[in-house]
Amino acid sequence: MTAQTPTPPPYRPPTEAPASTAPSEHALGPSEHAPEPSDHAPEPSDRSAAGPSDAVESSDDAGWPVRGTAAGVGYVALPPTAVDARPNGPTRLIVAWPGFDPPRTAAAMAAALPMTGVPTWRVYLDLPHSDASADGLDLLPTGLDSQGFLTDAGVMAFGTAVERAAVLLPAVLADLRRDLGVPADPVALAGFSAGAAVVLLALARQDVRVSTAAVVAPVVAPARVARSVEKRSGRERSWGPAGAALADRLDLSRRADRIADSGAALLLIGGARDRIVPGTQVTALRDRLARCGAPAVEAAAFRMSHALAAAPGTEARPPITEAVRVDGVLTDWFRERLAEPASRPAPPVSLHLTGSSS
Repeated sequence: MTAQTPTPPPYRPPTEAPASTAPSEHALGPSEHAPEPSDHAPEPSDRSAAGPSDAVESSDDAGWPVRGTAAGVGYVALPPTAVDARPNGPTRLIVAWPGFDPPRTAAAMAAALPMTGVPTWRVYLDLPHSDASADGLDLLPTGLDSQGFLTDAGVMAFGTAVERAAVLLPAVLADLRRDLGVPADPVALAGFSAGAAVVLLALARQDVRVSTAAVVAPVVAPARVARSVEKRSGRERSWGPAGAALADRLDLSRRADRIADSGAALLLIGGARDRIVPGTQVTALRDRLARCGAPAVEAAAFRMSHALAAAPGTEARPPITEAVRVDGVLTDWFRERLAEPASRPAPPVSLHLTGSSS
């Protein structure tokens, strides 16, 4: 079923963007020339009832976002609509995950970070939640800064969602390639917060080929988040052995060598006002990856806090200013690596003929 909603807004190049070569850090603050948030967030059509083998319909309104299921995971897919660029390599698909903080669902993240200017499919996946952990959004109602993260159930909900998302990625890609008609070539990955942890874990696992990736406010180590919450709340965590072991397993800084060995170009984005993932953690990960021989790793910083959408962050809503800026840098990053300017027909030539008429 196709959607009956407005097309995504046209691509507007960001006013500031990170360079594309050696490891570096960029202080990208608010700009008076930054594009304003859109007044209309695209609502995806409901294809959740369709099975993963049901192909996306191809029609003259193929530019509409669609919703489906791949390997049991819900997704929102935005078709390539950029008119000023075309793919310059084999990557035709960007897969992205939301976080436990706004945006917290595939639909909300697709509205916050649509990356409209990238001429590939952008597919946003919901984070999987196990029956054992119930719905992580309920256990952590205000996000990772919730005191629920100090409980065993809270860290288990986070860790289980991150690990399952990474483990399911090969099966999800197989269904997406069949549904969307995308070839089995390297993919690009993107993620926010917990979703950024999924990206880093997927790079470390190396189950799929990844050409480039970008992460926003990545949760590098759950224990660091817990310490931050403990300081602000005055409470201590009550993790059991299983929760503590899971958090230790997801200390992704210890997998820096595997992440670097994946060969993917990687952009790390942090927030100077982020209390959950301080910008120093982002730059520290950048430096560690560079020391491990990552071929291309960069860091960018914004004067922003953790969330990239208004609370509760579960529905598609117009993007907030911070999301517009991050979307611009993500778009620029992926365009530089996955796209080239679209060829345009030569302008018509006016002929001025002179001569006598009979």
